[in-house]
Amino acid sequence: MSWLRSLVFNSALFGSTAIMCFLLLWTLILPRRCILVVVHLWLNQITWIERYIGGITYRVIGQENIPEGPCIIAAKHQSAWETFKLHVLFYNPAIVLKKELLKIPVWGWYLNHSGVIPVDRAGRAHALTGMMAAAHKAVADKRKIVIFPQGTRVAVGEDKPYKSGIVALYLELKIPVVPMALNSGLLWPKNSFIKKPGVITIEFLPPIPPDLTRAEMMAQLKNKLEGATKRLERSAT
Repeated sequence: MSWLRSLVFNSALFGSTAIMCFLLLWTLILPRRCILVVVHLWLNQITWIERYIGGITYRVIGQENIPEGPCIIAAKHQSAWETFKLHVLFYNPAIVLKKELLKIPVWGWYLNHSGVIPVDRAGRAHALTGMMAAAHKAVADKRKIVIFPQGTRVAVGEDKPYKSGIVALYLELKIPVVPMALNSGLLWPKNSFIKKPGVITIEFLPPIPPDLTRAEMMAQLKNKLEGATKRLERSAT
């Protein structure tokens, strides 16, 4: 039953996404605000598929910890699921992601037009300069910046180091960092065909103020984010 449900779910998810991408290609010539409408139409469709085919719902706690105006959202990344929720949670976020994703045919075009912050991992100093310029523009536009501080999906129970990108943004932008914990990997495991029904929890933790040292910020972020994530994983099992 689990395999059959997952087959129908994955077929609906990827099939509807492909159809929508090709049918709405013409919107890529429109201003970015029009692409945001397309993105939200697509995400509403994904949420329906999750709920009524996959049996997956979610809840959000700690929203009062998200400040008004620009901030950095430092999010755990356990599966593809949370990438579908960032625009739902923040409407118009500037998402930090690897530049290679923009090269994906069709899909990458939409990403590029949605106003992401691409990072060229091989570019080093030049890449950092480009990321900071895009980040400053996002702050000027009063957008939330979302970054996965470990730089990749981390399966439940895995332990991977935090990258320097989050520190660079924090020291450069001087805005609060809000840790975003979740337990999506329990229902939508990394690189797994099988999706499990249930309720995913997202929790926003109290913001880290913008006046700490590099070491202080990183220690607070890791302690808060890892502790909350483990708690959410335990409470769901």
